[in-house]
Amino acid sequence: MVYETFSAQETAALGRKIAQQAQPGGICALNGGLGVGKTVFTQGIAQGLGIDGPVCSPTFTILQEYEGGRMPFYHFDVYRIADIEEMEEIGYEDYFYGDGFTVVEWANMFEGLLPPACQKVTIEKDLDKGFDYRRITVENG
Repeated sequence: MVYETFSAQETAALGRKIAQQAQPGGICALNGGLGVGKTVFTQGIAQGLGIDGPVCSPTFTILQEYEGGRMPFYHFDVYRIADIEEMEEIGYEDYFYGDGFTVVEWANMFEGLLPPACQKVTIEKDLDKGFDYRRITVENG
């Protein structure tokens, strides 16, 4: 399914919509270049799961865990991970196969670790359609 959004608010709203179908153990493999709105989309997912408070990209911490919603929410940013061993040290399997919902930014870097059933989301810009335009492709695994 392909969606078009024209503001950060619309991108977050799509994230909230995705969260409505989220189930424990679900994974959203999120891809897109720098500055396309991956974190805004993820913030929408967190809101849709009932997470209160700020949700920031874990670029330097790799992983943020959020409690207090209808299920735990795990937010990975694997941009700075060099190899699979680092993912194993973090204990990614506990999160990917746990009781919460997981978003993995830059998921294409470690596609081999993701379960086949994960949802794949790609966010792209098209400046010809406006600075805030996003094309968001959602593929259910």
